[in-house]
Amino acid sequence: MRLTGLFICFTLCFPPALAACEGETVAEGIYGDPVCVPSSPKRIVTLEPWLSLGTLVELDAPVVGVPVMGIQDQGLRDHAEAASMGDVGHPMQPSLERIIALQPDLIVGSTYIHGQIHEKLSQVAPTLLLDQMGWKEHYLLLARISGRLKQAREKLGDFERRAGAISDRVPDGLKVSAVRVARQGFQVYLDGPGAYAPYQVLREAGVQRTDYETTLESTMVKRPDWEEISALDGDILLYVVAAGMDTADDEQLATSTAGNPLWQTLPAVKAGRAHRVDRTTWMAFHGLASAHRVLDDVERYILDAPSAGEERSPRQ
Repeated sequence: MRLTGLFICFTLCFPPALAACEGETVAEGIYGDPVCVPSSPKRIVTLEPWLSLGTLVELDAPVVGVPVMGIQDQGLRDHAEAASMGDVGHPMQPSLERIIALQPDLIVGSTYIHGQIHEKLSQVAPTLLLDQMGWKEHYLLLARISGRLKQAREKLGDFERRAGAISDRVPDGLKVSAVRVARQGFQVYLDGPGAYAPYQVLREAGVQRTDYETTLESTMVKRPDWEEISALDGDILLYVVAAGMDTADDEQLATSTAGNPLWQTLPAVKAGRAHRVDRTTWMAFHGLASAHRVLDDVERYILDAPSAGEERSPRQ
């Protein structure tokens, strides 16, 4: 009853202003009808605590609420706590009551995750649920609606110059495999039109994946079993161990995987070129900071790999 009363009061006191938009109308890349966004939002609630939160923080946008439990990067969590961002509950089922109490003038979320509650959210404040898109397009859209487009373009320009310089140094013909080791099995995030953000960064940095890990379709993930794992036959292997949301089981899973004879037959493992990478960077990508960390890994494990351009697997 308390939630219903708050919701009705909020709706009556702050009706949606759709007839005459005094800010900017956003029509593409979002769920539902065009949305009138205030020209300079002052109180943003983001229901997506990964890429949207990271991007808004990097752009110094005024975020007042987020699902704290979903923040996996410790630096980002520390920032949220230092900025006294309100906790709106679970990322998949945020609390409307908590959102209303924060009095947002803009709500940002995900079409895939929050589409079912779009109508209720829209009665609280203008609500942008973003469709799946490239991470840079996502970054620029949030910059545009928060009035920070010039700043975002400058930051992206710095990243693109660094990625281009790295691409010029990647040895020709070198193939890189990448895989997530999970409790339920392997996940190979593909290089293709639907690639997850870290693998978009790999491509921009000139890193070539194997044929098995490349697609022209929108498929994002393959799930090979142990018998298929031999397809990860790149000269270098980058692997992330993420047993689940909790990191408690990661080390045990890493040990059992590394000890499996089939893992040890992989060319990169036999050559001593299998490198475990940070799960937060590769599984909870949250903006330019993550993109630069991916480039750090490219420099560390691919450009600086011993004899990286000299020895080749016979299959390449």
